[in-house]
Amino acid sequence: MSLMTAVSRVLGLVREIAMAYFFGTSALKSAFDLAFIVPNLFRRLFGEGALSSAFIPVFSESLVKEGRESALRFAVRVISLLVMVLGVVTLLGILLTWPLERLLPPDSRWLIPLPMLRIMLPYALLICVAALLSGMLNTFGRFAISSLTPFLLNLIWIVTLCVACPLLRGLPEKQIIVLSWAILAAGLAQVLFQLPALASEGFRFKLRFRALLSDSKVRRVLALMAPAALGIGVIQINVCLDKLLAFWADPAAPAALEYAERIVYLPLGMFGTAFMTVLLPTFSRQAAAGDTALMRETLERAIRNLAVIMAPCSAALLVLALPVISLIYNFKGGRFDETSAMLSARALTAYAPGLLVFSLQKALTPVFYGLQDLKTPVRVSMVGLVLNVTMNVSSVIGLPHGWKHVGIAGSTVITSLINGIMLAVLLRRRGDFLRAAGFAGAVVRAMLCAAAMAVAALSVYMLCQRLLGRGGDGLTKGAEIVAMAVTVVSGVVVYVGAMAIVSRNELREMLGDVWRRKTKKGA
Repeated sequence: MSLMTAVSRVLGLVREIAMAYFFGTSALKSAFDLAFIVPNLFRRLFGEGALSSAFIPVFSESLVKEGRESALRFAVRVISLLVMVLGVVTLLGILLTWPLERLLPPDSRWLIPLPMLRIMLPYALLICVAALLSGMLNTFGRFAISSLTPFLLNLIWIVTLCVACPLLRGLPEKQIIVLSWAILAAGLAQVLFQLPALASEGFRFKLRFRALLSDSKVRRVLALMAPAALGIGVIQINVCLDKLLAFWADPAAPAALEYAERIVYLPLGMFGTAFMTVLLPTFSRQAAAGDTALMRETLERAIRNLAVIMAPCSAALLVLALPVISLIYNFKGGRFDETSAMLSARALTAYAPGLLVFSLQKALTPVFYGLQDLKTPVRVSMVGLVLNVTMNVSSVIGLPHGWKHVGIAGSTVITSLINGIMLAVLLRRRGDFLRAAGFAGAVVRAMLCAAAMAVAALSVYMLCQRLLGRGGDGLTKGAEIVAMAVTVVSGVVVYVGAMAIVSRNELREMLGDVWRRKTKKGA
């Protein structure tokens, strides 16, 4: 699973590199990001999020207790209900875009995303159905097909960019519209790709819209998904508001934030999400057994491991934001220029300290889920929403042009930090689930070692710049790669060496846990 997650994150980064080359930080790219947020919101709510989490346990139970035929009938009812609800929402959303176009002034930047939104809204329906089909395949033990499905979007996206953009050179508006249609086609491909495998399991994709709520299992799924939907909804509303306020502040801002986020979420997705995936069932088992001491030990160990991994990533991105952005996105002949690099690097500098914060929050949240307490994380998220919006508006109003999006990124980090502290305090009040003595020292030592690594890495990179540079022309792309490779190797050596001196136990513990996880997967 972690390998597939890593490959998916890398493909996502490649996709964003192609977007940077063809669109840079143009208003068109930012508008596309805004339009794509809407179907993504539904995907998080009804696809990979609340509905999927509620559907899979009930489907699995029905499969075991009532047999395959009954379970498949239940699945058809849930998919039919999803299609009916999202079909209506999608249609209303599409119809709403035309009066919006008439209400907005002709020169309004808010007109730019509307044509893309009209095309991509049905993708919400398709990707949510695809996510439920993947859940069914996983339940049947057909993991290969479901794990390959997410790659279709990135592959179709990348191929479309590489084919359509050169053919439509100089016509960025047409390029982005073609890409919007390609995303809709990718959603359809993700559904169709899984149907043959499900057909071999006896599933027939035939929608039925009668008496859907008369099925007690369907009602149970709706009851189970409601609290999770609220929590995920708050988080996704936060994301939407971030991008909307950024677009209001500066047409280039959402694109710059997206490029920075893609880099931050590469390590976060590979490690933070992987830890959360493992921790949720672990905490659930330990909570069911009433083993508070083991829950505390598991949580503290996870925090120590995440600190050892994320602290150097955070420090490196903080001091090397501009070189990293330039290396990844800035290619000769593309639309991602020095201004784009500077805007994105500023956003990355603001996001970088959040790597450690985001991952620690991912470790704390599963404890509440394991205790079957869904309300506390939701309440904390709602407090965070109010705080984040307040800081975002203050940043947009108070900061100068070119820095407003930095305030938005910084607000996200500060909000996550406060949310994490609130979760830790509330968890401590519930019982002996968390002790600062169990992880605080390890976190501080990891941060100190990461700081030493950051100083060394920056020094090495500056030296490489002087040795490999061509006067005022800067580094060639090849020289950038060499300089960054030398810098990364030097940083790793310094960090591991420092950890071996001041925090040997935590380093050994983290490496041992990673090795055991790989060995278990290999077995």
